[in-house]
Amino acid sequence: MNAATIENSDRLRRVLAVLSDGRERTTLDIIAYARVCAVNSCVAELRANGFDIRCRREGDKWFYRLEHSDEMF
Repeated sequence: MNAATIENSDRLRRVLAVLSDGRERTTLDIIAYARVCAVNSCVAELRANGFDIRCRREGDKWFYRLEHSDEMF
């Protein structure tokens, strides 16, 4: 996969902005607030850019959370 860079991707910056408060967000939260479709791909690209994003599953819902980062974007 060729990951976009955070500096050149409005899409990744929108997802990061949703996650930036460190609270857990569902896939649907991220879709709604960041206006993206493939959340798992965005998260993989953010990880490739050095961001520590954790995910967990609870039933049929996935939750994503950004670990603390001193430098956002």
